[in-house]
Amino acid sequence: MNSALIDLRPFRASAAFSRLWVGSTLGGLGGQLTLVTIMLHVFELTGSTFAVSMVVVAGLIPMILAGLYGGMLADAFDRRVVGLTAAVFSFASTLFLALLTWSHLETIWWLYVLSVINAAASSVSLATRSAIIPRLLPRELLASASALNGITIGVMVMVGPALAGVLVATTGYGWTYTIDVILMLAMFMGLWTLPSLRPEGTVVRPGLESLVDGWRFLKRAGNIRMQYILDIIAMTFGQPVALYPALGTVLLGGGAVTTGALTAAVAAGTFLSSLFSGRVVRYRWHGRGIQRAIQVYGASILAFGVVLLIGVWMPPASETAVNLGLVIAACIALAASGAADNISSIYRSTMMQSSVPDSIRGRLQGVFVIVVTGGPRLGALYAGTLATFTALWFPPLLGGFIVIVLVALLVRLTPRFRDYDAENPAP
Repeated sequence: MNSALIDLRPFRASAAFSRLWVGSTLGGLGGQLTLVTIMLHVFELTGSTFAVSMVVVAGLIPMILAGLYGGMLADAFDRRVVGLTAAVFSFASTLFLALLTWSHLETIWWLYVLSVINAAASSVSLATRSAIIPRLLPRELLASASALNGITIGVMVMVGPALAGVLVATTGYGWTYTIDVILMLAMFMGLWTLPSLRPEGTVVRPGLESLVDGWRFLKRAGNIRMQYILDIIAMTFGQPVALYPALGTVLLGGGAVTTGALTAAVAAGTFLSSLFSGRVVRYRWHGRGIQRAIQVYGASILAFGVVLLIGVWMPPASETAVNLGLVIAACIALAASGAADNISSIYRSTMMQSSVPDSIRGRLQGVFVIVVTGGPRLGALYAGTLATFTALWFPPLLGGFIVIVLVALLVRLTPRFRDYDAENPAP
């Protein structure tokens, strides 16, 4: 098979994987719609970029704890049951958010609290689903499954934020949250129809012993540790999402619609890189692939910062106008960042799923989820705080440069990671 298009064999190989993929895609679409809506809601209530960044930062510690404990649960109990339980909490928090909004009882603190609950439940759910996939597919299809996951992320992040921007601008917050409630029902379908999936090998009950056991494995797993570190660097210094509401309001123009477009641009890059991932998934040197993809990601974020810097000297003609040329340039830079990040994610996810034993996969996936979801929250804190004291263009400009330099240095110092071979996986 030499096609550049995405490999669809995982769908043919496993009906259970197909159902899980559909449920995760629809549920994730609603989740992203709500995330952007909460950010816009907070910005409307406070007018503060820092307050927006705190929406994602507030859930960091609960998300870390939930990811660690959720991974332990996935290594001790039926993963189907663990996933369903986490889905119930996500659904309930979103439903309550919709009810509060329709009742006009929402406050800034309720938005924070419910976003924290949702983040913690999502952390458990992601860790569990990631640990399930290697049980549904053979190892040679795991990279292709990761590319299909990129399609999921692309669809939910591209459509969700764009739809959120339009719905908030035209119908308000209540309808936006309500649509998420409906979409999240599909998540139960994907999980409910799975077979029983108890972990294989020695089972360690959740608790300190399980945590220590996972930590001991991670200490020996140099390749897994390095991919965690590289992703944290990329997401901490190269994740400007907390700036989007302010960019649409004070720099580029367009308000909520521009916010949705910027977020959707990242997802468009993710979607397209997965759609044409046929050759990407056949590249065996995953360490080098991760390095190059993250450096391209850093360069794209740096370019985004340059676009914003130009915007300082080319503001919109009026408060209601949109600087369309700069919005398009910003979207192109962000689309490139989404494509690069997705290619890195394909290699990182495949490395995790193929080199880690099933008996400990849940715990390592829990840490993996903390990294991939916690990193952007640190990035929101970095971008929101630095922009508050400097300018909107400065965090991505500086951050992109930091990403490029640090990744080059760290990979050069770890030749074992650089030479990682997917045909001979080793943690």
